[in-house]
Amino acid sequence: MAESVCCVIFNEAQDQVLLIKRRDIPVWVLPGGGIEPGESPEKAAIREVGEETGLQVSLKRKVAFYRPANRLTKHTHFYECKTLDGSIQTGSETRDIAFFPIDALPKKLVPFYKTWIDDALLFAPDVLEKKILKTSYWKFLQYLLCHPLLVIQFLLTRIGIHINR
Repeated sequence: MAESVCCVIFNEAQDQVLLIKRRDIPVWVLPGGGIEPGESPEKAAIREVGEETGLQVSLKRKVAFYRPANRLTKHTHFYECKTLDGSIQTGSETRDIAFFPIDALPKKLVPFYKTWIDDALLFAPDVLEKKILKTSYWKFLQYLLCHPLLVIQFLLTRIGIHINR
């Protein structure tokens, strides 16, 4: 079963969050990606943040483990990270990187990431285990009607065709 990692990095005051704008589909997301064969979720999280942001990080805590509600998502390990070193720089997968105030997130943010950021801000004593909400075929259709070009780009990348490189 395919699994992925996702990471949240706050500024020191914890009122801003680091987001990346993908190069293949121009939407804002939290850093993360797939876990390679034989790789632990923890190592994958650190690797993905480095590849996508140029930052060296350590894991502060595991925030949640999200289960997919359908085939649109994967099992996802969600971590809060702390910056150790490096400078923010775009790479082959990222078009832009910026800190955003939590109360003023960009409009083209993947819908469920706002919920995940809120989950991280709960500082729950235990790892949350939840279904990935806000992803349904109905929501996908609604998003398609509002953002048809983004959805077409997403579908093309799912079958291995990448544009906007």
